[in-house]
Amino acid sequence: MAASIWKGSISFGLLNIPVTLQKAQEGHDLSFKMLDGKDLSPIKYKKVNGKDEKEVPWPRIVKGYEYQKGQYVIMNKEDFTAANPKATQTIDIEDFVSFDEIDLMFFKKPYYLVPQKNGIKGYFLLCEALKKTNKVAVAKIVIRTKMHLACIMAKDNYLVLELLRFAHEVLETDEVNYITDKEKAKFSAKEIKMAQELIEGMTAKWKPEQYKDTYNDDIMKIINLKIKAGEGQEIDYGELPQEEKGNTGNVVDLMPLLRKSLEQKKKEKGAIARTSATKKKTAKKVSSRKKAS
Repeated sequence: MAASIWKGSISFGLLNIPVTLQKAQEGHDLSFKMLDGKDLSPIKYKKVNGKDEKEVPWPRIVKGYEYQKGQYVIMNKEDFTAANPKATQTIDIEDFVSFDEIDLMFFKKPYYLVPQKNGIKGYFLLCEALKKTNKVAVAKIVIRTKMHLACIMAKDNYLVLELLRFAHEVLETDEVNYITDKEKAKFSAKEIKMAQELIEGMTAKWKPEQYKDTYNDDIMKIINLKIKAGEGQEIDYGELPQEEKGNTGNVVDLMPLLRKSLEQKKKEKGAIARTSATKKKTAKKVSSRKKAS
């Protein structure tokens, strides 16, 4: 099997499913070298010390966060792991949503198309026509030195261009062998049914604003700890978790984990419902008091 890009686990209820990331596209970019126009000699890039201008060997290069002018906190691999061990090793499923509910603007590489002065009428005509016919346009565009396949769609009063991949850049399932026939698992009808129930229990409306990137905050907490500790002071993180092995790798019977996951989700939903009901009652009492006064 090809070398993996990332190793970790998918967190699905109480189940942890070990996975690796593998490539799903082929690059076909032309490679250009930077040359000196005088004699066509290749341009070399050296990492040099900002004070003495001497080249710095790669093993000596460290990552630093500048918290004050000229003051740095040095961050190593252990620091980044300690900031949020789970986030660095787990693909954590929070909800299941209908694909149709996800705005295409959340896909990888969207651009807004903006009309120039003489193109306003045609721009809005195309925008309205795409809305009326519920269609998107397929086009080609060259950006810098690379041609892209693109999709043009209407969003509110704008045309949005979404970069796509050409067919030859996508590896289809029959072109890869990441999973062998020997690895295919058998499961019971009860296990499938309970997994479906767990998905239904975790299904929610697509609300992108509820998903927050918390890892930057986690990193800043570590940086602040290192600032307080002072230069040369090491922070004891205790025993950091090793690579996530998952709870289902060698588990034959998934039913207990699925059952516990369902029970946990029901308890969480009940707690949320009770909190919501309490807030509504409190708001109602406050409103009644205001009216009475």
